[in-house]
Amino acid sequence: MKIHLTSVFVDDQEKALRFYTDVLGFVKKHDVPMGGEDRWLTVVSPESPDGPELLLEPDKHPAVKPYTTALAEDGIPAASFAVDDVRAEHARLRGLGVHFTQEPLAMGPVTTAVLDDTCGNLIQIAHSE
Repeated sequence: MKIHLTSVFVDDQEKALRFYTDVLGFVKKHDVPMGGEDRWLTVVSPESPDGPELLLEPDKHPAVKPYTTALAEDGIPAASFAVDDVRAEHARLRGLGVHFTQEPLAMGPVTTAVLDDTCGNLIQIAHSE
């Protein structure tokens, strides 16, 4: 068994696509109209184009807003992405205007930082020593 697809709820799929591709560096894999404004919109790592996909899922279900709001208010990331060097990635993203809610923090063998994806989520970046 392996992870094929996971999702983050986003308040604007087009804005999310720009952020996740232009800023974070993912690449669009699927963009299928689902009727109305909604799309089946996934991104993948350019390092693993056939690997796990991240669905940028519309946040229209009534349970989503209370859930994502509570996570963000409590500082809990909706997802975690691996990077080679958190401090270098933090500096790169900060230079692109990304807002961080947690600066790079070493916790034993793991270093993390948490950013705001501009679409309703906190996202953790992490690397292990």
